[in-house]
Amino acid sequence: MTKYIFVTGGVVSSLGKGLTSASIGMLLESRGLKVRMQKLDPYINVDPGTMSPYQHGEVYVLDDGSETDLDLGHYERFTNGPLTRDSNYTTGQIYLRVIEKERQGAFLGKTVQVVPHITDEIKSVIKKVGDSGADVVITEIGGTVGDIESLPFLEAIRQFPLMVGRENCLFIHLTLVPYLKAAGELKTKPTQHSVGQLRQIGIQPDILICRSEQPISREERDKIALFCNLKPEAVIEERDKDFSIYEVPLSLVDHGLDEQICNRLDLPSQSPELGPLNEILHRLRNPQHEISIAVVGKYAEHKDAYKSIYEALDHAGIHHRAQIRVGRILSSDVEREGPECLLSGYDGILIPGGFGERGIEGKVEAIRYAREKGIPLFGICLGMQCAVIEFARNVIGLEGAHSTEFDKDTPHPVICLLDEQREITQMGGTMRLGAQPARLVPGTRAHTAYGTEQIEERHRHRYEFNNVYRQQFEAHGMVFSGTSPDGGLVEIVEIPQHPWFVAVQFHPEFKSKPTKAQPLFAAFVEAAVARHNRRSGKAIAEDQPADQQPVRR
Repeated sequence: MTKYIFVTGGVVSSLGKGLTSASIGMLLESRGLKVRMQKLDPYINVDPGTMSPYQHGEVYVLDDGSETDLDLGHYERFTNGPLTRDSNYTTGQIYLRVIEKERQGAFLGKTVQVVPHITDEIKSVIKKVGDSGADVVITEIGGTVGDIESLPFLEAIRQFPLMVGRENCLFIHLTLVPYLKAAGELKTKPTQHSVGQLRQIGIQPDILICRSEQPISREERDKIALFCNLKPEAVIEERDKDFSIYEVPLSLVDHGLDEQICNRLDLPSQSPELGPLNEILHRLRNPQHEISIAVVGKYAEHKDAYKSIYEALDHAGIHHRAQIRVGRILSSDVEREGPECLLSGYDGILIPGGFGERGIEGKVEAIRYAREKGIPLFGICLGMQCAVIEFARNVIGLEGAHSTEFDKDTPHPVICLLDEQREITQMGGTMRLGAQPARLVPGTRAHTAYGTEQIEERHRHRYEFNNVYRQQFEAHGMVFSGTSPDGGLVEIVEIPQHPWFVAVQFHPEFKSKPTKAQPLFAAFVEAAVARHNRRSGKAIAEDQPADQQPVRR
Protein backbone atom coordinates (compact mmCIF):
# COMPACT_ATOMS: atom_id res chain seq x y z
CA MET A 1 0.00 0.00 0.00
CA THR A 2 1.37 3.41 -0.96
CA LYS A 3 1.99 5.71 1.99
CA TYR A 4 1.11 9.41 1.84
CA ILE A 5 2.88 12.28 3.60
CA PHE A 6 1.23 15.71 3.62
CA VAL A 7 3.36 18.77 4.40
CA THR A 8 1.54 21.94 5.48
CA GLY A 9 2.82 25.29 6.71
CA GLY A 10 1.76 27.89 9.23
CA VAL A 11 2.44 31.33 10.72
CA VAL A 12 4.17 32.83 7.66
CA SER A 13 4.95 31.90 4.06
CA SER A 14 8.44 31.21 2.66
CA LEU A 15 9.35 28.94 5.58
CA GLY A 16 10.90 26.41 3.25
CA LYS A 17 8.21 23.73 2.92
CA GLY A 18 9.55 22.83 -0.52
CA LEU A 19 13.11 22.37 0.71
CA THR A 20 11.92 20.41 3.75
CA SER A 21 9.69 18.18 1.60
CA ALA A 22 12.57 17.57 -0.81
CA SER A 23 14.87 16.73 2.11
CA ILE A 24 12.37 14.20 3.45
CA GLY A 25 12.16 12.68 -0.03
CA MET A 26 15.95 12.43 -0.21
CA LEU A 27 16.14 10.71 3.19
CA LEU A 28 13.46 8.17 2.31
CA GLU A 29 15.16 7.43 -1.03
CA SER A 30 18.44 6.94 0.83
CA ARG A 31 16.63 4.17 2.73
CA GLY A 32 15.83 2.41 -0.55
CA LEU A 33 12.23 3.62 -0.94
CA LYS A 34 10.61 4.76 -4.18
CA VAL A 35 9.38 8.33 -3.64
CA ARG A 36 7.17 10.61 -5.73
CA MET A 37 6.80 14.33 -5.02
CA GLN A 38 3.83 16.65 -5.57
CA LYS A 39 3.00 20.33 -4.96
CA LEU A 40 -0.55 21.69 -4.67
CA ASP A 41 -0.68 25.48 -5.04
CA PRO A 42 -3.68 27.54 -3.89
CA TYR A 43 -3.47 30.36 -6.43
CA ILE A 44 -6.12 30.55 -9.16
CA ASN A 45 -3.69 30.90 -12.07
CA VAL A 46 -3.74 27.74 -14.18
CA ASP A 47 0.06 27.59 -13.93
CA PRO A 48 2.87 30.01 -13.05
CA GLY A 49 3.84 30.52 -16.69
CA THR A 50 2.29 33.99 -16.95
CA MET A 51 3.19 35.16 -13.44
CA SER A 52 5.78 37.83 -12.67
CA PRO A 53 9.16 36.55 -11.44
CA TYR A 54 9.00 39.24 -8.75
CA GLN A 55 5.88 37.62 -7.29
CA HIS A 56 6.50 33.97 -7.97
CA GLY A 57 10.18 33.47 -8.70
CA GLU A 58 11.33 31.31 -11.58
CA VAL A 59 9.06 29.07 -13.64
CA TYR A 60 10.45 25.55 -13.46
CA VAL A 61 9.93 23.50 -16.64
CA LEU A 62 9.63 19.70 -16.71
CA ASP A 63 10.49 17.29 -19.52
CA ASP A 64 6.83 17.02 -20.54
CA GLY A 65 6.60 20.80 -21.00
CA SER A 66 4.74 21.57 -17.76
CA GLU A 67 5.40 25.04 -16.35
CA THR A 68 5.52 24.51 -12.61
CA ASP A 69 6.33 25.99 -9.23
CA LEU A 70 10.01 26.53 -8.38
CA ASP A 71 9.72 24.05 -5.49
CA LEU A 72 9.71 21.28 -8.09
CA GLY A 73 13.29 22.31 -8.77
CA HIS A 74 14.12 21.38 -5.18
CA TYR A 75 12.30 18.08 -5.63
CA GLU A 76 14.24 17.22 -8.77
CA ARG A 77 17.62 18.26 -7.38
CA PHE A 78 17.15 16.32 -4.13
CA THR A 79 15.29 13.22 -5.33
CA ASN A 80 15.26 10.88 -8.32
CA GLY A 81 11.56 10.13 -8.81
CA PRO A 82 10.10 11.31 -12.13
CA LEU A 83 8.20 14.60 -12.15
CA THR A 84 5.33 15.19 -14.58
CA ARG A 85 2.38 17.53 -14.96
CA ASP A 86 0.68 15.43 -12.24
CA SER A 87 3.34 16.69 -9.83
CA ASN A 88 1.97 20.25 -9.66
CA TYR A 89 -1.65 21.36 -9.53
CA THR A 90 -3.11 24.79 -8.84
CA THR A 91 -6.57 25.89 -7.79
CA GLY A 92 -6.99 27.12 -11.36
CA GLN A 93 -6.25 23.69 -12.79
CA ILE A 94 -8.52 21.90 -10.31
CA TYR A 95 -11.47 24.21 -10.95
CA LEU A 96 -10.87 24.08 -14.71
CA ARG A 97 -11.02 20.27 -14.65
CA VAL A 98 -14.25 20.30 -12.63
CA ILE A 99 -15.87 22.94 -14.86
CA GLU A 100 -14.94 20.98 -17.98
CA LYS A 101 -16.54 17.88 -16.48
CA GLU A 102 -19.67 19.86 -15.63
CA ARG A 103 -19.89 21.19 -19.20
CA GLN A 104 -19.65 17.61 -20.45
CA GLY A 105 -22.52 16.52 -18.21
CA ALA A 106 -20.36 14.33 -15.96
CA PHE A 107 -22.26 15.34 -12.81
CA LEU A 108 -25.68 14.41 -14.22
CA GLY A 109 -27.28 17.74 -13.37
CA LYS A 110 -26.10 17.90 -9.76
CA THR A 111 -25.22 21.20 -8.15
CA VAL A 112 -21.42 21.42 -8.34
CA GLN A 113 -19.90 22.43 -4.99
CA VAL A 114 -16.53 22.81 -3.31
CA VAL A 115 -17.42 19.78 -1.17
CA PRO A 116 -17.54 17.16 -2.55
CA HIS A 117 -16.70 17.95 -6.18
CA ILE A 118 -13.61 20.17 -5.80
CA THR A 119 -12.26 18.14 -2.90
CA ASP A 120 -12.89 14.89 -4.78
CA GLU A 121 -10.88 16.24 -7.72
CA ILE A 122 -8.01 17.16 -5.40
CA LYS A 123 -8.05 13.70 -3.85
CA SER A 124 -8.05 12.11 -7.29
CA VAL A 125 -4.88 13.95 -8.40
CA ILE A 126 -3.12 12.87 -5.20
CA LYS A 127 -4.25 9.28 -5.63
CA LYS A 128 -3.12 9.30 -9.28
CA VAL A 129 0.46 9.91 -8.20
CA GLY A 130 0.14 7.17 -5.59
CA ASP A 131 -1.09 4.71 -8.21
CA SER A 132 2.17 5.10 -10.15
CA GLY A 133 3.87 2.42 -8.04
CA ALA A 134 5.57 4.67 -5.47
CA ASP A 135 6.23 3.50 -1.93
CA VAL A 136 5.71 7.03 -0.61
CA VAL A 137 4.00 10.11 -2.05
CA ILE A 138 4.98 13.43 -0.47
CA THR A 139 2.41 16.17 -1.18
CA GLU A 140 3.22 19.74 -0.20
CA ILE A 141 0.28 22.12 0.30
CA GLY A 142 1.23 25.65 -0.75
CA GLY A 143 0.37 28.72 1.30
CA THR A 144 -0.30 28.73 5.04
CA VAL A 145 -3.02 27.43 7.33
CA GLY A 146 -5.64 30.15 7.66
CA ASP A 147 -5.45 31.30 4.03
CA ILE A 148 -8.96 31.18 2.58
CA GLU A 149 -7.67 29.88 -0.77
CA SER A 150 -5.95 26.90 0.93
CA LEU A 151 -9.11 25.58 2.58
CA PRO A 152 -10.26 23.24 -0.24
CA PHE A 153 -6.84 21.54 -0.26
CA LEU A 154 -6.77 21.18 3.50
CA GLU A 155 -10.29 19.78 3.48
CA ALA A 156 -9.29 17.31 0.77
CA ILE A 157 -6.29 15.99 2.72
CA ARG A 158 -8.49 15.79 5.85
CA GLN A 159 -10.78 13.47 3.90
CA PHE A 160 -7.96 11.52 2.23
CA PRO A 161 -7.23 9.12 5.15
CA LEU A 162 -10.90 8.05 5.03
CA MET A 163 -10.19 6.77 1.52
CA VAL A 164 -6.81 5.03 2.04
CA GLY A 165 -6.70 4.48 5.81
CA ARG A 166 -5.30 6.72 8.54
CA GLU A 167 -2.41 4.26 9.07
CA ASN A 168 -1.24 5.04 5.53
CA CYS A 169 -1.14 8.83 5.98
CA LEU A 170 1.19 11.14 7.88
CA PHE A 171 0.69 14.87 8.47
CA ILE A 172 3.76 17.06 8.93
CA HIS A 173 3.27 20.72 9.83
CA LEU A 174 6.05 23.26 9.34
CA THR A 175 5.85 26.35 11.49
CA LEU A 176 7.89 29.30 12.78
CA VAL A 177 9.19 29.77 16.31
CA PRO A 178 10.31 33.42 16.20
CA TYR A 179 13.11 34.82 18.33
CA LEU A 180 12.40 38.23 19.85
CA LYS A 181 15.72 39.95 20.23
CA ALA A 182 14.40 42.60 22.62
CA ALA A 183 13.02 39.95 24.97
CA GLY A 184 15.90 37.55 24.34
CA GLU A 185 13.61 34.55 23.99
CA LEU A 186 11.78 32.29 21.56
CA LYS A 187 8.01 32.58 21.30
CA THR A 188 5.93 29.42 20.87
CA LYS A 189 2.49 31.05 20.75
CA PRO A 190 2.39 31.51 16.92
CA THR A 191 3.06 27.78 16.53
CA GLN A 192 0.33 26.93 19.04
CA HIS A 193 -2.19 29.08 17.15
CA SER A 194 -1.16 27.61 13.78
CA VAL A 195 -1.63 24.04 14.97
CA GLY A 196 -4.88 25.08 16.64
CA GLN A 197 -6.22 26.33 13.30
CA LEU A 198 -5.17 23.09 11.63
CA ARG A 199 -6.93 21.04 14.31
CA GLN A 200 -10.11 23.12 13.87
CA ILE A 201 -10.12 22.00 10.24
CA GLY A 202 -9.88 18.42 11.47
CA ILE A 203 -6.19 17.68 10.91
CA GLN A 204 -4.00 16.65 13.83
CA PRO A 205 -0.36 16.87 12.76
CA ASP A 206 1.71 13.80 13.55
CA ILE A 207 5.02 15.64 13.42
CA LEU A 208 5.77 19.32 13.93
CA ILE A 209 8.87 20.85 12.34
CA CYS A 210 9.80 24.17 13.92
CA ARG A 211 11.87 26.69 11.96
CA SER A 212 13.98 28.87 14.22
CA GLU A 213 17.03 31.11 14.22
CA GLN A 214 18.00 29.92 17.71
CA PRO A 215 18.17 26.49 19.39
CA ILE A 216 14.86 25.35 20.86
CA SER A 217 15.31 24.17 24.44
CA ARG A 218 13.85 20.97 25.83
CA GLU A 219 11.43 23.00 27.96
CA GLU A 220 10.17 24.90 24.93
CA ARG A 221 9.75 21.69 22.92
CA ASP A 222 7.80 20.15 25.82
CA LYS A 223 5.56 23.22 25.94
CA ILE A 224 4.89 23.07 22.19
CA ALA A 225 4.17 19.35 22.41
CA LEU A 226 1.73 19.79 25.29
CA PHE A 227 -0.30 22.55 23.63
CA CYS A 228 -0.21 20.89 20.19
CA ASN A 229 -1.22 17.42 21.39
CA LEU A 230 2.05 15.74 20.40
CA LYS A 231 4.78 13.72 22.03
CA PRO A 232 7.94 15.79 22.67
CA GLU A 233 10.00 13.68 20.24
CA ALA A 234 7.53 14.61 17.47
CA VAL A 235 8.57 18.28 17.79
CA ILE A 236 11.55 18.62 15.44
CA GLU A 237 13.86 21.61 15.39
CA GLU A 238 14.96 22.90 11.99
CA ARG A 239 17.34 25.77 12.55
CA ASP A 240 18.38 28.17 9.79
CA LYS A 241 21.34 26.97 7.72
CA ASP A 242 23.76 29.72 6.77
CA PHE A 243 26.26 27.49 4.99
CA SER A 244 24.31 25.31 2.55
CA ILE A 245 20.81 24.00 1.92
CA TYR A 246 22.36 20.53 1.66
CA GLU A 247 22.80 20.60 5.44
CA VAL A 248 19.02 20.41 5.91
CA PRO A 249 18.61 16.63 5.33
CA LEU A 250 21.44 15.84 7.77
CA SER A 251 19.90 18.14 10.36
CA LEU A 252 16.60 16.28 10.06
CA VAL A 253 18.41 12.94 10.44
CA ASP A 254 20.12 14.23 13.59
CA HIS A 255 16.68 14.93 15.06
CA GLY A 256 15.37 11.50 14.07
CA LEU A 257 12.74 12.66 11.59
CA ASP A 258 13.30 9.91 9.02
CA GLU A 259 13.16 7.23 11.71
CA GLN A 260 9.91 8.61 13.09
CA ILE A 261 8.36 8.65 9.62
CA CYS A 262 9.35 5.04 8.99
CA ASN A 263 8.03 3.91 12.36
CA ARG A 264 4.69 5.69 12.02
CA LEU A 265 4.08 4.48 8.46
CA ASP A 266 5.50 1.00 9.03
CA LEU A 267 8.17 1.50 6.36
CA PRO A 268 11.41 -0.52 6.10
CA SER A 269 13.77 0.85 8.73
CA GLN A 270 17.17 0.29 7.11
CA SER A 271 19.77 2.97 7.80
CA PRO A 272 19.97 5.80 5.27
CA GLU A 273 22.91 5.86 2.85
CA LEU A 274 24.22 9.40 3.29
CA GLY A 275 27.66 9.04 1.71
CA PRO A 276 26.91 11.15 -1.40
CA LEU A 277 25.40 13.93 0.73
CA ASN A 278 28.38 13.98 3.07
CA GLU A 279 30.72 14.15 0.06
CA ILE A 280 28.82 17.18 -1.27
CA LEU A 281 29.21 19.00 2.04
CA HIS A 282 32.88 17.99 2.29
CA ARG A 283 33.57 19.51 -1.11
CA LEU A 284 31.65 22.67 -0.19
CA ARG A 285 33.60 23.05 3.06
CA ASN A 286 36.99 22.33 1.48
CA PRO A 287 37.20 24.25 -1.80
CA GLN A 288 40.44 24.33 -3.74
CA HIS A 289 39.52 27.43 -5.77
CA GLU A 290 37.53 30.59 -5.26
CA ILE A 291 36.06 32.37 -8.27
CA SER A 292 33.53 35.10 -9.00
CA ILE A 293 30.70 34.91 -11.53
CA ALA A 294 28.53 37.85 -12.55
CA VAL A 295 24.92 36.98 -13.35
CA VAL A 296 23.62 39.89 -15.44
CA GLY A 297 19.84 39.69 -15.56
CA LYS A 298 16.62 41.66 -15.56
CA TYR A 299 15.55 40.27 -12.17
CA ALA A 300 18.99 39.89 -10.58
CA GLU A 301 17.95 41.57 -7.32
CA HIS A 302 15.28 38.87 -6.79
CA LYS A 303 17.18 35.68 -5.99
CA ASP A 304 14.31 33.25 -6.64
CA ALA A 305 13.91 34.51 -10.22
CA TYR A 306 17.08 32.62 -11.20
CA LYS A 307 16.97 29.95 -8.48
CA SER A 308 17.97 27.02 -10.69
CA ILE A 309 20.85 28.97 -12.25
CA TYR A 310 22.37 29.72 -8.87
CA GLU A 311 21.93 26.10 -7.85
CA ALA A 312 23.52 24.86 -11.09
CA LEU A 313 26.52 27.14 -10.48
CA ASP A 314 26.86 25.66 -7.00
CA HIS A 315 26.74 22.15 -8.46
CA ALA A 316 29.48 23.01 -10.93
CA GLY A 317 31.47 24.47 -8.04
CA ILE A 318 31.02 21.22 -6.10
CA HIS A 319 32.22 19.29 -9.16
CA HIS A 320 35.39 21.40 -9.47
CA ARG A 321 35.89 21.97 -5.73
CA ALA A 322 35.42 25.69 -6.32
CA GLN A 323 33.72 28.21 -4.09
CA ILE A 324 31.69 30.52 -6.31
CA ARG A 325 30.98 34.12 -5.36
CA VAL A 326 27.98 35.23 -7.39
CA GLY A 327 27.49 38.89 -8.21
CA ARG A 328 23.86 39.66 -9.05
CA ILE A 329 24.01 42.53 -11.54
CA LEU A 330 20.92 44.28 -12.90
CA SER A 331 21.19 44.58 -16.68
CA SER A 332 19.49 47.98 -16.45
CA ASP A 333 22.35 49.14 -14.20
CA VAL A 334 24.83 48.04 -16.88
CA GLU A 335 22.98 50.32 -19.32
CA ARG A 336 23.37 53.30 -16.97
CA GLU A 337 26.84 52.72 -15.54
CA GLY A 338 28.58 50.71 -18.25
CA PRO A 339 30.07 47.20 -18.12
CA GLU A 340 33.58 48.34 -17.20
CA CYS A 341 32.29 49.80 -13.95
CA LEU A 342 30.23 46.77 -12.89
CA LEU A 343 31.89 43.73 -14.47
CA SER A 344 35.64 44.21 -14.21
CA GLY A 345 37.30 41.64 -11.98
CA TYR A 346 34.82 38.81 -12.53
CA ASP A 347 36.10 35.43 -13.69
CA GLY A 348 32.97 34.66 -15.74
CA ILE A 349 29.77 36.32 -16.92
CA LEU A 350 26.42 34.54 -17.23
CA ILE A 351 23.46 36.06 -19.08
CA PRO A 352 20.17 34.35 -18.07
CA GLY A 353 16.76 34.33 -19.72
CA GLY A 354 13.82 36.69 -19.35
CA PHE A 355 11.01 38.42 -21.18
CA GLY A 356 10.37 42.02 -22.19
CA GLU A 357 12.54 44.87 -23.46
CA ARG A 358 13.77 46.35 -20.18
CA GLY A 359 17.49 45.81 -19.64
CA ILE A 360 18.15 44.23 -23.05
CA GLU A 361 20.82 46.73 -24.05
CA GLY A 362 22.57 46.13 -20.73
CA LYS A 363 22.76 42.42 -21.52
CA VAL A 364 24.10 43.18 -24.98
CA GLU A 365 26.78 45.47 -23.54
CA ALA A 366 27.78 42.87 -20.94
CA ILE A 367 28.22 40.31 -23.73
CA ARG A 368 30.30 42.73 -25.78
CA TYR A 369 32.52 43.37 -22.76
CA ALA A 370 32.99 39.62 -22.16
CA ARG A 371 33.73 38.96 -25.83
CA GLU A 372 36.27 41.77 -26.15
CA LYS A 373 37.99 41.12 -22.81
CA GLY A 374 38.19 37.35 -23.21
CA ILE A 375 36.04 36.64 -20.13
CA PRO A 376 34.20 33.27 -20.14
CA LEU A 377 30.62 33.96 -21.26
CA PHE A 378 27.60 31.70 -20.85
CA GLY A 379 24.29 32.83 -22.38
CA ILE A 380 20.99 31.08 -21.64
CA CYS A 381 17.77 31.46 -23.68
CA LEU A 382 17.39 35.25 -24.00
CA GLY A 383 21.10 35.35 -23.17
CA MET A 384 21.79 33.48 -26.41
CA GLN A 385 19.56 35.80 -28.38
CA CYS A 386 21.39 38.82 -26.94
CA ALA A 387 24.72 37.20 -27.86
CA VAL A 388 23.50 36.88 -31.46
CA ILE A 389 22.35 40.52 -31.47
CA GLU A 390 25.70 41.72 -30.09
CA PHE A 391 27.69 39.70 -32.63
CA ALA A 392 25.53 40.95 -35.50
CA ARG A 393 25.99 44.59 -34.54
CA ASN A 394 29.61 44.70 -33.46
CA VAL A 395 31.33 41.93 -35.43
CA ILE A 396 29.34 41.55 -38.65
CA GLY A 397 28.40 45.23 -38.74
CA LEU A 398 24.62 44.85 -39.12
CA GLU A 399 23.57 48.23 -37.74
CA GLY A 400 20.28 48.12 -35.86
CA ALA A 401 20.20 44.32 -35.65
CA HIS A 402 17.68 43.18 -33.07
CA SER A 403 14.98 40.72 -32.15
CA THR A 404 11.48 41.26 -33.50
CA GLU A 405 10.28 40.71 -29.93
CA PHE A 406 11.68 44.14 -29.07
CA ASP A 407 11.79 45.93 -32.42
CA LYS A 408 9.31 44.79 -35.05
CA ASP A 409 10.80 47.21 -37.60
CA THR A 410 14.46 46.28 -37.15
CA PRO A 411 16.35 46.28 -40.47
CA HIS A 412 18.11 43.06 -39.44
CA PRO A 413 15.80 40.66 -37.53
CA VAL A 414 18.52 38.22 -36.47
CA ILE A 415 16.10 36.84 -33.88
CA CYS A 416 12.50 36.23 -34.95
CA LEU A 417 9.33 34.46 -33.91
CA LEU A 418 9.20 30.69 -34.38
CA ASP A 419 6.98 29.72 -37.31
CA GLU A 420 4.85 27.56 -35.04
CA GLN A 421 4.14 30.58 -32.81
CA ARG A 422 2.75 32.94 -35.45
CA GLU A 423 -0.91 31.97 -35.08
CA ILE A 424 -0.88 31.62 -31.29
CA THR A 425 -2.83 34.22 -29.31
CA GLN A 426 -3.13 32.70 -25.83
CA MET A 427 -0.19 33.23 -23.48
CA GLY A 428 -0.25 30.34 -21.01
CA GLY A 429 1.48 27.08 -21.90
CA THR A 430 1.86 27.90 -25.59
CA MET A 431 5.60 28.43 -25.97
CA ARG A 432 8.08 25.86 -27.20
CA LEU A 433 8.21 23.94 -23.95
CA GLY A 434 9.84 20.89 -22.44
CA ALA A 435 12.54 18.46 -23.48
CA GLN A 436 13.69 18.77 -27.10
CA PRO A 437 16.48 16.81 -28.82
CA ALA A 438 19.52 18.46 -30.36
CA ARG A 439 22.49 17.37 -32.43
CA LEU A 440 25.99 18.62 -31.57
CA VAL A 441 28.88 19.27 -33.94
CA PRO A 442 31.92 17.10 -33.09
CA GLY A 443 34.94 18.98 -31.83
CA THR A 444 33.02 21.98 -30.51
CA ARG A 445 33.02 23.10 -26.88
CA ALA A 446 29.45 21.90 -26.46
CA HIS A 447 30.36 18.46 -27.79
CA THR A 448 33.42 18.32 -25.53
CA ALA A 449 31.33 19.25 -22.49
CA TYR A 450 28.56 16.72 -23.11
CA GLY A 451 30.77 13.98 -24.53
CA THR A 452 28.06 12.95 -26.97
CA GLU A 453 26.56 14.10 -30.27
CA GLN A 454 22.92 13.77 -29.16
CA ILE A 455 21.42 15.65 -26.20
CA GLU A 456 18.00 16.53 -24.84
CA GLU A 457 17.38 19.73 -22.90
CA ARG A 458 14.34 21.70 -21.73
CA HIS A 459 13.07 24.76 -23.57
CA ARG A 460 10.84 27.74 -22.82
CA HIS A 461 10.80 30.34 -25.60
CA ARG A 462 8.93 31.78 -28.58
CA TYR A 463 11.79 33.35 -30.55
CA GLU A 464 14.70 31.76 -32.41
CA PHE A 465 17.75 32.54 -34.48
CA ASN A 466 16.83 33.70 -38.00
CA ASN A 467 18.41 31.23 -40.45
CA VAL A 468 18.50 33.87 -43.18
CA TYR A 469 21.63 35.23 -41.45
CA ARG A 470 23.35 31.92 -40.76
CA GLN A 471 25.99 32.21 -43.52
CA GLN A 472 26.95 35.74 -42.47
CA PHE A 473 27.51 34.65 -38.89
CA GLU A 474 29.57 31.63 -39.92
CA ALA A 475 31.67 33.78 -42.25
CA HIS A 476 32.59 36.04 -39.32
CA GLY A 477 33.58 33.23 -36.96
CA MET A 478 30.47 32.19 -35.05
CA VAL A 479 29.90 28.42 -34.94
CA PHE A 480 26.45 26.85 -34.63
CA SER A 481 27.52 23.91 -32.52
CA GLY A 482 24.05 22.60 -31.72
CA THR A 483 20.90 22.42 -33.83
CA SER A 484 17.61 20.58 -33.83
CA PRO A 485 17.98 17.11 -35.40
CA ASP A 486 16.74 18.41 -38.77
CA GLY A 487 19.16 21.35 -38.62
CA GLY A 488 16.33 23.87 -38.80
CA LEU A 489 16.64 25.47 -35.35
CA VAL A 490 19.83 26.83 -33.80
CA GLU A 491 20.26 25.58 -30.24
CA ILE A 492 23.89 26.49 -29.38
CA VAL A 493 26.31 29.16 -30.65
CA GLU A 494 30.03 29.46 -29.93
CA ILE A 495 33.02 31.63 -30.75
CA PRO A 496 36.00 29.23 -31.05
CA GLN A 497 38.61 32.03 -30.96
CA HIS A 498 37.34 33.12 -27.52
CA PRO A 499 38.59 31.41 -24.30
CA TRP A 500 35.01 30.18 -23.62
CA PHE A 501 32.00 31.79 -25.31
CA VAL A 502 28.93 29.51 -25.42
CA ALA A 503 25.25 30.48 -25.56
CA VAL A 504 22.26 28.15 -25.68
CA GLN A 505 18.58 28.56 -26.53
CA PHE A 506 17.47 26.03 -23.91
CA HIS A 507 17.60 26.00 -20.09
CA PRO A 508 20.39 23.62 -19.00
CA GLU A 509 20.02 24.68 -15.36
CA PHE A 510 16.87 22.58 -15.01
CA LYS A 511 18.80 19.31 -15.32
CA SER A 512 21.59 20.01 -12.86
CA LYS A 513 21.99 18.05 -9.62
CA PRO A 514 24.45 18.39 -6.72
CA THR A 515 25.68 14.87 -7.43
CA LYS A 516 25.90 15.46 -11.19
CA ALA A 517 26.70 18.95 -12.41
CA GLN A 518 25.15 19.95 -15.73
CA PRO A 519 27.91 19.59 -18.39
CA LEU A 520 27.81 23.15 -19.75
CA PHE A 521 27.78 24.70 -16.29
CA ALA A 522 30.71 22.48 -15.33
CA ALA A 523 32.64 23.55 -18.44
CA PHE A 524 31.82 27.23 -17.83
CA VAL A 525 33.03 27.10 -14.23
CA GLU A 526 36.16 25.21 -15.34
CA ALA A 527 36.91 28.04 -17.80
CA ALA A 528 36.33 30.63 -15.05
CA VAL A 529 38.70 28.76 -12.72
CA ALA A 530 41.33 28.67 -15.47
CA ARG A 531 40.97 32.42 -16.05
CA HIS A 532 41.20 33.12 -12.32
CA ASN A 533 44.33 31.00 -12.01
CA ARG A 534 45.95 32.67 -15.01
CA ARG A 535 45.25 36.13 -13.60
CA SER A 536 46.40 35.14 -10.10
CA GLY A 537 49.57 33.59 -11.47
CA LYS A 538 50.36 36.72 -13.44
CA ALA A 539 49.78 38.91 -10.40
CA ILE A 540 52.03 36.72 -8.23
CA ALA A 541 54.75 36.74 -10.87
CA GLU A 542 54.64 40.53 -11.19
CA ASP A 543 54.94 40.90 -7.41
CA GLN A 544 58.13 38.80 -7.26
CA PRO A 545 61.59 40.42 -7.25
CA ALA A 546 63.13 40.74 -10.70
CA ASP A 547 65.66 37.96 -10.10
CA GLN A 548 62.84 35.53 -9.13
CA GLN A 549 60.47 36.30 -11.98
CA PRO A 550 60.14 33.66 -14.70
CA VAL A 551 62.01 34.30 -17.93
CA ARG A 552 59.59 35.11 -20.76
CA ARG A 553 60.77 33.89 -24.15
